Amino acid sequence: MAETTYKTGEKAPETATYKVGSLVNGGAANQDNTEVEVKKGEQFPPSPSTNEAAYWVKSSE
Repeated sequence: MAETTYKTGEKAPETATYKVGSLVNGGAANQDNTEVEVKKGEQFPPSPSTNEAAYWVKSSE
């Protein structure tokens, strides 16, 4: 089953820890392993390392 992704600017469906899965522009996000806590209703931020729009995935616990 594929991971659910959330784009920068979308609101988080639940409070959880998320990490960058990929960049919206197609760039690799493998150098960006930063995990951030996003609270329910907050918008997903840009990638911490590149400050570009990103697709976020819930971090495994």
